[in-house]
Amino acid sequence: MHLHILGIGGTFMGGLAQIARAMGYKVTGQDRPLYPPMSEQLAAIHIDVRAMDDCQFIAERPDLVIVGNVMTRGMPAIEALLESTISFTSGPQWLHEVALKDKWVLAISGTHGKTTTSSMLAWILHYANLAPGFLIGGVPANFSVSARWSSASPFFVVESDEYDSAFFDKRAKLVHYQPRTWVINNLEFDHADIYDNLAQIQRQFHHGMRLVPASGLLIIPAEDEGVAGVLAQGCWSDVAYQSANASKNWSWQLLADNASHFAILLDGQIVGEVNWSLIGEFNIRNGLSAIIAARHAGVPITVACEALSGFAGVARRMTLLNDSAIKVYEDFAHHPTAISATLTGLRKSYPHNRILAVLEPRSNTMRMGAFKDVLSNALTHADSVFMYQDSNWDWQIPTESFAQPVFLSSTYEKLSQSVIAHSQPGDIIVCMSNGGFGGVPKQLAQYYNTNEPQ
Repeated sequence: MHLHILGIGGTFMGGLAQIARAMGYKVTGQDRPLYPPMSEQLAAIHIDVRAMDDCQFIAERPDLVIVGNVMTRGMPAIEALLESTISFTSGPQWLHEVALKDKWVLAISGTHGKTTTSSMLAWILHYANLAPGFLIGGVPANFSVSARWSSASPFFVVESDEYDSAFFDKRAKLVHYQPRTWVINNLEFDHADIYDNLAQIQRQFHHGMRLVPASGLLIIPAEDEGVAGVLAQGCWSDVAYQSANASKNWSWQLLADNASHFAILLDGQIVGEVNWSLIGEFNIRNGLSAIIAARHAGVPITVACEALSGFAGVARRMTLLNDSAIKVYEDFAHHPTAISATLTGLRKSYPHNRILAVLEPRSNTMRMGAFKDVLSNALTHADSVFMYQDSNWDWQIPTESFAQPVFLSSTYEKLSQSVIAHSQPGDIIVCMSNGGFGGVPKQLAQYYNTNEPQ
């Protein structure tokens, strides 16, 4: 059977292509020019990727076209598809109907931490010899691929986000998956290009909650008002609450200030310890959710803790790119809460170093200026801020609201030059973007590896 994927280059659609190929389908696709890691993963399995406006697939008559949510009316490929009689569907719908229909689905949702928590959970299940399939919006270092199909295992881990499914299916992706185990990490307003307010996002989450069986398990933070608002609309499954507060049924105890070592508590009793390379209490929350979800699938807590102690992280999630007198980290943070969490974790690990925050406000919500008034608070722990500002934006970054120096650049080259000009030995540089960032992080890392700072 021949599947053609429109918008194959995104992490979700590219992962879908990998799963379909592993299931025995012929897979072709098209998109804008791709960049790593998805370009490398698709090339590795020899998938033919064509230009976005290529309409050759119409003459080839694929059995089914899977349409990504980057595709819109007016695009030549979409208009040609609608004029044809070729069947089409959305990616989440295909995943549910073909790949997940007989699986125990473990879904990870929330505004922050989805990719990291999904990666942790997939690694725990793999470590426990349960050989899960997975589809993750990033590349876990323990696997080196973002998706894997497993016909033998009943378990499938899916990163389950609230973005819409396709131009003809405006339901959130998460509504499609019908998980038996569902982690909701947190819930804040995001995706201003789709949703007008948090209540609209909560409604989508509740549509998903209606599909979790009574024997299923919801894993949620105890103090999150956004998630609480979803539960208030009705819940029919068991709920596991996690919190920094030891009075809750699941909690943790710091054994290192930077959160690289911690204990897991169940009903106030220590049941395991994790000693890993990650930092920040936000990662403890992610890890605890993964432990609880794995336990629901039958993995003992001690085994899950052993697995997490060997968790190698996720590409572009606080990834150290170099080893020199000036360190460069790359992170996916693109929402004010995530930016703040990243910088808080860094400050605890490097209390005496200068931290230079290099930010590309690239998400649709950021580009619309929805978070411009809270950016300064999110960047409090940075000693200096370097920001890319697109000349096409209809808003300006309010530099006057920042307590520290802010340097704006309209090109990636100027941004890199500005960082280099202001850096000094011992600095910690963290580059934050949910896109390619014009290659800035790797360029800086390479520069500091080959040039001795003065």
